[in-house]
Amino acid sequence: MPRTVSEALVWARQHGLDRLEAQALLAHALGQSRTWLLTHDDAELPPGSLALLQRRLDGEPVAYLTGTQEFHGLSLQVTPDTLVPRPDTETLVDWALDLLPATGTDPVLDLGTGSGAIALALAHRRPGADVHAVDRSAAALAVAQANGQRLGLQVGWHRGDWFAPVAGRRFALIVSNPPYIPDDDPHLPGLRHEPRSALAAGPDGLADLRTLVAQAPAHLMPNGWLLLEHGWNQADAVADLLQEAGFAAVQHRLDLAGHRRCTGGRWPG
Repeated sequence: MPRTVSEALVWARQHGLDRLEAQALLAHALGQSRTWLLTHDDAELPPGSLALLQRRLDGEPVAYLTGTQEFHGLSLQVTPDTLVPRPDTETLVDWALDLLPATGTDPVLDLGTGSGAIALALAHRRPGADVHAVDRSAAALAVAQANGQRLGLQVGWHRGDWFAPVAGRRFALIVSNPPYIPDDDPHLPGLRHEPRSALAAGPDGLADLRTLVAQAPAHLMPNGWLLLEHGWNQADAVADLLQEAGFAAVQHRLDLAGHRRCTGGRWPG
């Protein structure tokens, strides 16, 4: 087994780890910076230094190994109780920011908040907005609340199933990155370290999206918007759901790879 920093990084590359990931994980394990690694490549490793590298080789996300993930300019704490926020989800945040006035106090709802990434990004960029977030998982909600407290961002946190905790309330904007992967999708085994309840949604992956589209009108103000993230090949299906439910101005936004990753519509009221 490797005995020095340089040997460990060579070992990691030989086993298929990305160079930058290997450096970041080894630096985290040693409590040092990546710069320190490069200038101390002959330093001997203490026992257990390779544990994070070995866990990464087993497919565990880097964010779980380091406990943090960057999202829309914020450093978020994440745990295996929450989905790891993806860069593509920033598309949803950017669209929401386009719709929210810079100085308004519009009520906003994030459904299935997980680590709180979307809600906190919106609260950060629109500090006057009345942002609320819901998750059915007590463990995930605890992570989100801790992120909000650490970042000093005001969000109303609610535990429950979709709209249940905000019954009777209406919002100018509702956003959600719900589960949307089909139950038999071949990629699910590669995501085994993340909570399956935040990933899979029935035979076609649309179960939760159908629920959100059906229930959202009762919680939207006139001319309020519903914005949804979904799979790269689900845009047409989600657009059909919105149009059939009576939403107007149905449109899409592209992710970093150019796929129609988000679909939304305006409720005419």
